[in-house]
Amino acid sequence: MNSRKTQLELIDNLLNIMDELRLKCPWDKKQTFESLRVLTIEETHELSEAIIDKDSKAIKSELGDLLLHVVFYSKIASENQQFDIGDVSKAISEKLINRHPHIYKNTKVSSEKDVKQNWEALKLKEGNDSIFSGIPNSLPEIIKSQRIQDKASGVGFEWKKTEHVWDKVKEEEKELINAINLKNKISIEEEFGDLFFSLINYSRFIKIDPELALKKANKKFINRFKYIEKKIKSQNESIYNMSLNDFNILWKEAKNKV
Repeated sequence: MNSRKTQLELIDNLLNIMDELRLKCPWDKKQTFESLRVLTIEETHELSEAIIDKDSKAIKSELGDLLLHVVFYSKIASENQQFDIGDVSKAISEKLINRHPHIYKNTKVSSEKDVKQNWEALKLKEGNDSIFSGIPNSLPEIIKSQRIQDKASGVGFEWKKTEHVWDKVKEEEKELINAINLKNKISIEEEFGDLFFSLINYSRFIKIDPELALKKANKKFINRFKYIEKKIKSQNESIYNMSLNDFNILWKEAKNKV
């Protein structure tokens, strides 16, 4: 591990490299906020993959890529006389101090819940017109649902018991089945969404990340189906000639292997 002095020196070195790239590299010279945006999203997903894989080496690498983007945006902004990396650091430092009065002032808290409630109250005082301000519309809908529910929970709009949440899931399931029986396409879509939303809410109570759970389910399905594909190929058969019964037999085998 590096000392604080060495860490600062290494960050300063990165800033110097960024200065040089903007002067000399044709690609770096052309970049703008807009051109970097999609790349930043991609880097964020790559970091997410590394975290899920628990690959510390990859996490370090992807964090470096994201840090480069922060430095890159700040450099472009400084060239346009908007702000620089120092202003970015100052802004987030001031926000953290203001949002943690239980550390930097005299506010008393007794739990994580108190901290979240104070955080949301302070955001409203800072000018946000809703507790949902700041949730990007572009977020994947599962993650957006989590953030919406976290925000509502932060101000006390929350079920008291886990079993009550599951009762809500079962209620939404019945409403979906009823809409299906009535063959009402609009209601089916609405009730299906409500069921999804309730399941995501339940995941919070049982301490499960629904995005991660779904990601693992997708990965498991792909791995098992790849096993089936490989098995069919080894038998010189075509996957398009398989019956549903053939697939079921191979799927049971795959479940014991993968």
